Amino acid sequence: MNRSSLLQLLFFLSLLCSCSSPATYDILIKNGYVLDGSGTKGVTGDVGINADTIAAIGNLEDAMGVVEIDASGLTVAPGFINMLSWANVSLIEDGRSQGDIRQGVTLEVMGEGHSMGPLNEIMAKEMKEGQQSITYDISWNTLGGYLNFMEEKGVSTNIASFVGNGTVREYVMGYENRVPTEEELAQMEALVEQAMQEGAVGLSTSLIYVPSGHAQTPEITALAKVVSKYNGMYISHIRDEEGGLLEAVQELITISEEAALPAEIYHFKASGTANWHLLDSAITMVNNARAKGLAITTDMYMYNASSTGLNVLLPAWAKEGGHSSTIALMAQPAKRKRMIAEIDFHVPPENILLVGFKNKELRSLIGKTLADVAAERGKTARETVADLINEDDSRIQVVYFSMSEENIKKKLALPYMSICSDAGSYTNEGVFLEQSTHPRAYGSFARLLGHFVREEKVISLEEAIYKLTTLPATNLKLKKRGALQEGYYADVVVFDADSITDNATFKEPHQYATGMVHVLVNGVPVLTDGEHTGALPGRFVKGPGWKAD
Repeated sequence: MNRSSLLQLLFFLSLLCSCSSPATYDILIKNGYVLDGSGTKGVTGDVGINADTIAAIGNLEDAMGVVEIDASGLTVAPGFINMLSWANVSLIEDGRSQGDIRQGVTLEVMGEGHSMGPLNEIMAKEMKEGQQSITYDISWNTLGGYLNFMEEKGVSTNIASFVGNGTVREYVMGYENRVPTEEELAQMEALVEQAMQEGAVGLSTSLIYVPSGHAQTPEITALAKVVSKYNGMYISHIRDEEGGLLEAVQELITISEEAALPAEIYHFKASGTANWHLLDSAITMVNNARAKGLAITTDMYMYNASSTGLNVLLPAWAKEGGHSSTIALMAQPAKRKRMIAEIDFHVPPENILLVGFKNKELRSLIGKTLADVAAERGKTARETVADLINEDDSRIQVVYFSMSEENIKKKLALPYMSICSDAGSYTNEGVFLEQSTHPRAYGSFARLLGHFVREEKVISLEEAIYKLTTLPATNLKLKKRGALQEGYYADVVVFDADSITDNATFKEPHQYATGMVHVLVNGVPVLTDGEHTGALPGRFVKGPGWKAD
């Protein structure tokens, strides 16, 4: 071959090499309005996914996908994080997490003061005996064991959990209302340390409930110091959300400062009309603490009504030994009389909606107010509270209409506010229809995007996505979650910002949200064209202290 022919051959080969084939991805999301989670304006573009990872973001018009999703006219964002989820039992029954998946939730963060481990034999027995419509075997005795069990069983969403101080305290001290001995505190510290090494994201308290609320500030601080060693966070349903709100906020700030760790206030609110004005002072306290360098944050759900037990109306002494103790006290006429006399209504009986009973014979009362039932029975509201708790042999789930709509908007605008449901994630069929629930179980995230962003324009869409994704992921110190970035896990949602709507109401709560079109969890389509695929790709997302076995 002469020199000329050789040069021509080399030139031809160089042309062949320069004409590389277009990139191919397992999944290619095309032409969407891409919000990366940072809170900044988005751009129209594409997202390429390989296996469980975001491989490319930008203009990928020359690329191809084995599966291609046309997101024209839709918003593409990181999967949403539910900072307070009670899906720990509902996911055992149905791992599809339908109520939350259809709103874009790809991570359920559980464990508000009470976690699914650690468990001793007595606790496991009581958990089994306390099961209602949903029944299950308890094959674990640690928090990590529960989360591994759930991943192996199969869930559509990712899952994570705090370790609850109430659970740890019950493990060591039962329901005893006293200061722990040095040995007992050391045992609780060891249990918290074990949970952090297993992958817990931090320590939680729910201080209006027992036995969590039996813990005083020094005890909580000691446990929080253990969490601080593992770079975790402290999160709390604070001791009082009513008249003592400011003192309760100060307690959380004090624990954060003394234990040197970030802290978050669960479902931040001022409850009860007489206390609404306290919210401004509580916000100022948080802002001042943040200005001092403390990492104090908050979360909220998107409704002016809370949901918890009817038993919270009982005086503290009637609850301190747990539910079985309350029932035993009710059997003593003098104690019952005193209990009824000391019931404290932070909202009037006509604003207390009954939604959940253990006793099937009482479920005809679901959807009625406490005032309705008292009138039907010819009893006072206080007498009816005691009667119902005794007849149902449970705390009885109710909804309290206790918050201000204006305060909701004020809280949402806070730059450090994340979002939660404070509810399970249900399927609107089968066993779940045996009880009512709060509409937040089906609508909190969709209500944010539809009502408060699109209709009320309280915050921008970009800011809302930040509150749902990067903000909580950063607070939790999660690795490669909460943002659309190359190399991050492919938890991705595609939705119609012009139509996403919460459809659940207090009268008919078991209604799915609409407007969420596609949801991918770890790169696997879980929602396609608004319908669940049946896929269960969720993983146990471990906290910063996790140590591999």
